[in-house]
Amino acid sequence: MAGARTARTLTEDGDPIAARGKRSVREALLHHFVEKIVSGEMAEGSTLPNEAELTERFGVSRTSLREAMQYLSALGLVRSRTRAGTTVLPRENWNYLDPLVLDVLLSIGTDENFYMSLIDARQLLEPAAAAHAAANATARQLYQISKAFEDMVEANSRDNEAWSRADLEFHTAIIDASGNWVYRQFASAIRAALLASFRLTNRASQSHEQAILKHQDVLEAIRMRRPEAARHAMEQLIGVARSEITDALRKVRV
Repeated sequence: MAGARTARTLTEDGDPIAARGKRSVREALLHHFVEKIVSGEMAEGSTLPNEAELTERFGVSRTSLREAMQYLSALGLVRSRTRAGTTVLPRENWNYLDPLVLDVLLSIGTDENFYMSLIDARQLLEPAAAAHAAANATARQLYQISKAFEDMVEANSRDNEAWSRADLEFHTAIIDASGNWVYRQFASAIRAALLASFRLTNRASQSHEQAILKHQDVLEAIRMRRPEAARHAMEQLIGVARSEITDALRKVRV
């Protein structure tokens, strides 16, 4: 019976939540719970129904349900205790950078705290990375930074997605050229979040020409091996990004 169950469409009280062939039962169940929690439909501090009720509601095996709950626990979304049951944890415990959590977060709306926290982190890290890149970048790494900049110029405002991806490559190439493995790991972890923020700011940008000039300032300082100039130029660039994020979030609220 368990095998037959997993072959059918996964439902909640008869309503489909995953079509056969698109996601496994565990994946569909996990995505469903993440969406309910991140959206606030399952509120922080609330307790999920017990295991028997959930297996009945979704028509899944206990094994599939337990695997999904273990993953939710690893993401910091829930905590399961023998007598207390499974409780939704406060947001400060959530792993926002997990691809599934991030995907759901961005699909249901614009979280102001998420974007402002990200820009705060970038303000601390990227100017230092730019200074290190100016001092340490190899010829190959300089080429990668230059190539990303050229791709931004080519895309300009004609293709927002191409622009955003080139913007991402520009910043990650600089972080890679810093030679600092901690910076590199951080950039890898937040890559999807960075792309989301670039899409937001690039849509809101009042002047792509100004953005090009700010990026060019960073590039030239790195090319000329001027660490402090590179640091300052990156601080200026992220300052513009902060202003654009603030404007974009304000427009979303309105």
